[in-house]
Amino acid sequence: MRLRIDIPAQALELIGDDGATIRRYTVSTAKNGPGEQRGSLRTPRGRHIIRAKVGANQPENTVFVRRRPTGEIWSPELAAQNPERDWILTRILWLSGCEPGFNRLGDVDTMRRYVYLHGSPDTVPMGEPGSIGCIRMRNADIVELYDLVAPHTPVDICE
Repeated sequence: MRLRIDIPAQALELIGDDGATIRRYTVSTAKNGPGEQRGSLRTPRGRHIIRAKVGANQPENTVFVRRRPTGEIWSPELAAQNPERDWILTRILWLSGCEPGFNRLGDVDTMRRYVYLHGSPDTVPMGEPGSIGCIRMRNADIVELYDLVAPHTPVDICE
């Protein structure tokens, strides 16, 4: 299996070994567009793998900070108390680039930029760019995807 993220279409496809699409999800990539540079707040392109899976068995809307559950469950009230927070919810699939000098190592390292596939509040629009570099997904979608993929699954991010 592999994942393909189409930035212009704001879509993620889970593709089987036979090349057939198993699942298709609407996502939200970076508001600033594609790019690999650290600090750019852009979604990195190219070949990646899922380096780590975080959040197994956590309840939906679990809030994560630095890949650790905070003990909070996202709610509109919590969001109103923290209007500037970038919400990372439910599950995390941490990406690592596979192309040295393009999305791996130095100032372009996807993993050191902490770029994830992760859940987001249901109030966050999907199908349009809006993140600060990560690939946002609906909580139900990230739970389903999390259970279907393994660490080291290839991920292609295309524009």
